[in-house]
Amino acid sequence: MGNVVILGAGLMGSAFSTPLADNGHAVRLVGTHLDGDIIEEIHESRTHPRLRVRLPDAVTPYTYDRLGEAMAGADLVVVGVNSLGVEWAAAQLGKVLPPQTPVLMLTKGLEGDGARLKLLPHILAAGLPPQVQAGLRIAAVGGPSIAGELAVRRHTCVVVTGTDAALLEQLAAMLRTPYYHVWPNPDFIGVETCVALKNIYALAVGVVGGLLEKEGKGSNDAVMYNLSAAIFAQGLWEMAYLVELAGGRRASVYTLPGAGDLYVTSMGGRNGRMGRLLGLGMAYSQAKQQHMAEETIEGAELALAIGPTIEQMIAGGKLDAARLPLMRAMIRIVCDDAPAEIPWDDFFRE
Repeated sequence: MGNVVILGAGLMGSAFSTPLADNGHAVRLVGTHLDGDIIEEIHESRTHPRLRVRLPDAVTPYTYDRLGEAMAGADLVVVGVNSLGVEWAAAQLGKVLPPQTPVLMLTKGLEGDGARLKLLPHILAAGLPPQVQAGLRIAAVGGPSIAGELAVRRHTCVVVTGTDAALLEQLAAMLRTPYYHVWPNPDFIGVETCVALKNIYALAVGVVGGLLEKEGKGSNDAVMYNLSAAIFAQGLWEMAYLVELAGGRRASVYTLPGAGDLYVTSMGGRNGRMGRLLGLGMAYSQAKQQHMAEETIEGAELALAIGPTIEQMIAGGKLDAARLPLMRAMIRIVCDDAPAEIPWDDFFRE
């Protein structure tokens, strides 16, 4: 059994400790500089205040200033910060990460530099010192996984992805339990692109909740599942275009990393709550400031992170605007406070 360090004591980082602990690993859960209250509560009561579950006894909480101490003898480092914290995580790990220690990313997202889109594992790697980068072994988990369900051992199906086949098999064996089902998937680009993009399309599906609330049910109590399904399908259509363009496999779009993760993310959570506000007619900046000021809405953060680059890539002929109508609409809604209007007539074009 091994020693596993998880950096990030939020919902997913903490929930991920459950299958690891159940497999006999010693887990050191290190909070970020924003997780002080969480770490204190776990230390005092063993209960995570946001997951509302008792963490296994094999999980030991650490504050971020004790990361070096937690890293002693680590066999695996798991990065579970939010998408805005990847550069911070790289700066912290760069001081203490032992050479050749595998890094497993839970954090999902993309960034744009004006010319191209970059995966967050690559951003993390670029932030590490050259001597650490040289021997870096990095992988990632992708697929439909709600933290609250994983924390209470509900059946969950994911893939572990990377470019080192032997490492993927090793990680899958470390993680598998009777309820946590893990398959190796070598399509690193496809998986990571899907699990990042799903957030912006889940935000779009969430808009329907606001539209329904604003317009009301039909005279026969009909709701708007047809509408949600069409947005969901267009999201997959656009994902497939971007994944293949990046060099990934279309199969990842239609399995756990794409369709599976988009489905579970569309069922609720922060993207859904923000989508509802947008569908009610509220501008994004107003909705964020008045209703979700302290929360990270991953779909909106993705639009802000890649929106300008998407438009520049379109202008430079690197992307086909006709293949991304829903993404461009969501970028306008978030970045420009545009009204939540769905471009139906532009859907499903080759």
